[in-house]
Amino acid sequence: MYFLLSPAKSLNETDDIPVNLGNYYSQPELIDHAQALMKILKTKEPVDLQALMSISDDLAQLNAARNQQWQWDNDKPFTTKNAKPAAYLFDGDVYTGLDMYGMDKDTVIYINEHLGILSGLYGVLKPLDLIQPYRLEMGTKLKNERGDNLYEFWGEEVTDVINARMADSEDKILINLASNEYFKSVKKKALNAKVITPRFEDEKNGNYKVISFYAKKARGLMVKYAADHKLTKAEQLKQFDLAGYYYVDELSDDKTWTFRRDEADA
Repeated sequence: MYFLLSPAKSLNETDDIPVNLGNYYSQPELIDHAQALMKILKTKEPVDLQALMSISDDLAQLNAARNQQWQWDNDKPFTTKNAKPAAYLFDGDVYTGLDMYGMDKDTVIYINEHLGILSGLYGVLKPLDLIQPYRLEMGTKLKNERGDNLYEFWGEEVTDVINARMADSEDKILINLASNEYFKSVKKKALNAKVITPRFEDEKNGNYKVISFYAKKARGLMVKYAADHKLTKAEQLKQFDLAGYYYVDELSDDKTWTFRRDEADA
């Protein structure tokens, strides 16, 4: 069983990592591809980034500076002095639910073995891959040597990495907790796994529907639940009950598992 999450736009660059992870830190597997993209991004002025990413002038200035400071080569790989593990750097609703800063070492190691984080710049990351701050959403139409957007750039690279990581997986099931924008970078026909996409619905005024803020947090909570219980099979996820959610069998099928939360438990 392997989980996929999207990254986050907001980053936590300041908080210290509370556990000693020693030699578990790693370099991004597709770093050569990230270098190729960053070479393009370094040519962009703030005004270019503002238009490309539909961001404010302040964010454009910030990310133009990040791009110029970004550096990786064989002689100068990322270190804990100039980079941060991906799952600790990413912030926002999903990562609030995941709560990496509240995990002990054994739980973090489980996360690192069972979770991939999709990324516009890095392709797919392990949680403990060291990365430098950036902003490049997967849906960005950044022209590159392979096409007009990042989906064309990544091709089957992301899928190949996921297949390799799942090669020894016990039940060959991919739990897709990523957004549609990011999961489009995975070539489902080339994937050597069954895909299950959890759906999280919250009750509001007597009706159940997906509420983005809660659903994002629930995605992180589901990975946290698996890590806390050291789950090995997807079927065990049907017992997921954090924050009041529960599995609804009659609304689920072999591709989509529905979880609901009643208004009183929200």
